[in-house]
Amino acid sequence: MRTKKLQLVITFSNTPEAIKMEKYCQEHQLPGRLIPIPSQITAGCGLAWKTEPDRKEQFVEQLKQAGLSWEQMQVIEL
Repeated sequence: MRTKKLQLVITFSNTPEAIKMEKYCQEHQLPGRLIPIPSQITAGCGLAWKTEPDRKEQFVEQLKQAGLSWEQMQVIEL
């Protein structure tokens, strides 16, 4: 059985924003990956970015600088 651990989940209001996030993170070597929205979260888009929870401040700053928008940032157990 897989052990659950805390993850930072970033949601988006639409799919194009999620794809922009993926491209930006790949270009800037930011950790994480796109995942389907976990059942614990309600969001406008079916995709979310998952990364380590200790990266939250880094992601907030990077996304603001890049002009990327997100809907929610939550730390949940996955």
